[in-house]
Amino acid sequence: MDGVVVGPGDVLAAAETAPPVESVEVVARDLAKRLGAFDVSFLLVDLVEEHLVRLTSTAQDPDGRAPEPVDLTDSVYERVLRTQQPWQEQTDSGVRAVLPVTNRGDCVGVLEATVPFCDEEVLAELGQAAHALAYVIVTDRRFTDRYHIGRRTTPMSLAAEIQHQLLPSASCCEAAQFTLAGALVPADDIGGDTYDYSLDRDTLHLSITDAAGHDVASALTATLLVGALRGARRAGRDLAGQAQQANQALLDHGGEVALATGLLLRVDLQTGQVELVNAGHPAPLLLRDGVVEPIELESDLLFGVRPYRYRVHRLDLRPGDRLVLLTDGMFERDAAGADLPALVRQTAGLHTRELVRAATRAVTHASHGHLQDDATVLCLDWHGTGRTERQADNGADADTASPA
Repeated sequence: MDGVVVGPGDVLAAAETAPPVESVEVVARDLAKRLGAFDVSFLLVDLVEEHLVRLTSTAQDPDGRAPEPVDLTDSVYERVLRTQQPWQEQTDSGVRAVLPVTNRGDCVGVLEATVPFCDEEVLAELGQAAHALAYVIVTDRRFTDRYHIGRRTTPMSLAAEIQHQLLPSASCCEAAQFTLAGALVPADDIGGDTYDYSLDRDTLHLSITDAAGHDVASALTATLLVGALRGARRAGRDLAGQAQQANQALLDHGGEVALATGLLLRVDLQTGQVELVNAGHPAPLLLRDGVVEPIELESDLLFGVRPYRYRVHRLDLRPGDRLVLLTDGMFERDAAGADLPALVRQTAGLHTRELVRAATRAVTHASHGHLQDDATVLCLDWHGTGRTERQADNGADADTASPA
């Protein structure tokens, strides 16, 4: 390495010299040069989190053929993403290292490099580069479709395209008080599931909704619903007001068949108190002290039935609580073989990302890969108000080592 130290600033500087569509390649070549690496590549996690797509490599196929997606299940890459810890092995040509590329808990992909040798200093530099690369990708995907295209390992219908555009750009979020992760498994005939979140200075906003019907009609209903909820939230309306605005949007613009269930939540980050509105939606599950139970909420009307005044319920979260929100696709007949309460208990010690992945995998497996309705899960871990700082790259407590 000739004494050259690679820092996050070097990675960002290299990226800023390139157009957004080429920044990852420029970063890879720059790292290869600085570290004397034989190969540097970046692999992107696909939409369903079952495969990785090699977006770039400094040792590209000379024929220019696109590399095949890499199966994530039971792979080294899965281990790295799950533990958020680097992995390395000695090879004939050097040391192969794999590191997580993660931004505030959102797993973007992995950085893979084969270097002549890999001591603690080199591994630390690769880790800093991977952290900076996450910021590069999060920034540059605003300007190009390249990263969206790279995440697709199967064709997408118009309804699916609409549906995915309604979801948050990051499926996971870390903060001092909480960890949050969500996922959607689309049905064979796309339904209208969505989940959403937004973080204010003192409040975390959450929603999970399920528009009635299938295909483009349900996707359009979901578009009305999410647009109304976001508009009301950004206008500063309280939770009941957000529900009423969503309901009115479907009444005014959705036609005769625009109906949807939904759970809306506001979490006070100073106290842990939660406000909830339940518009005909399945009850959330609460894991507390090793026991999983549904939160019994009186259900109000679905959105889109008639003008209605929605009630606000309250729940006090305790440090260590895990709250799991689900759509009815998680309970449909074909998915009945998935024991979700048991799964929530069994994954209690894992990151919210892993509970979400385990739940969606279990439902997909139980339905033999052919869901009749979308299945969506949103998982919130409440850490309490005692923590004030989290690591920006992987979300771990700043004063606690990440799990192995």
